Amino acid sequence: MIVGDVMVDRYLLGEVNRMSPEAPVPVVDFAQEDNRLGGAANVALNVAALGGDPLLLSVIGKDLEGKTFKRLLKKHQLTQKGIIPISGRPTTLKTRVMAANQHLLRIDRETKKEISKFTEQLLIEKAKKILSKENISVILFQDYNKGVLTKKVIRAISKLANKENIPTVVDPKFDHFFDYKKVHLFKPNLKEVRQVVPFPVSINLESLTAAAEFLEKKLNHSITMITLSEHGIFIKQNNLTQIIPTAPRTIADVCGAGDAVISVAALGLAVGLDISMIAKISNDAGGKVCEKVGVVPVNIQDLMSAIKEW
Repeated sequence: MIVGDVMVDRYLLGEVNRMSPEAPVPVVDFAQEDNRLGGAANVALNVAALGGDPLLLSVIGKDLEGKTFKRLLKKHQLTQKGIIPISGRPTTLKTRVMAANQHLLRIDRETKKEISKFTEQLLIEKAKKILSKENISVILFQDYNKGVLTKKVIRAISKLANKENIPTVVDPKFDHFFDYKKVHLFKPNLKEVRQVVPFPVSINLESLTAAAEFLEKKLNHSITMITLSEHGIFIKQNNLTQIIPTAPRTIADVCGAGDAVISVAALGLAVGLDISMIAKISNDAGGKVCEKVGVVPVNIQDLMSAIKEW
């Protein structure tokens, strides 16, 4: 079960052949529009691509983009049973203007206001219903600070997970960084860690281990995974610490890499892989996604090819 902020990623694709006479900006000759599942829904696509059975738990608006979102779920054969449409709140829409595989502009239409108390309760009751009827192997919190994952929602669903002995995995953002108590795997990126740790954090084993220990004292979680962008992934479980470096790659777009990493980590926990193996596969998944333009799920064939090169 994937709990978090969902969105529509829209791509306006075209060509640039001239500059505007009105301002020093390129003129894009529009060719086509491409709508994709984004946010926590892209994590669901990654989980499905890797052979898992994802169930999204989130909120969308009763608007045109909400209809587009549900249509995309149907297209990708993802269930809508955990999606709650509500009035007065827009479905998050990220519109990217692209030309020749170059990202020229992004326009965000969204609210970052937290969901209402009433919607919080709807979400929690929906989680209870899902957990009573479905065989959930892992719960993944995918936070983009768009208002779905409030303190109450985080704590209520974490409590349900602990009661049912279901492992929990978190991809946090800044607003509720320290609300994810006693989860199994906590996966911030290096930028987020540097924002919350009260000392400098360098990319070496000693410094990252100190940062992980600081987070573990605050949150009491079991496993720390810190993504290091082009430097790979740091992992810590008890006394095991390791940095998994990235393989040399041609980077097209870093969008969606974190989604691929957390998807592999969650599935790895669900099937009982050891943490070093989880980190290695997650690292390759994130790297492979960076070779593609736009927010896309991991390609299982590409990932298997990378693993065979170990």
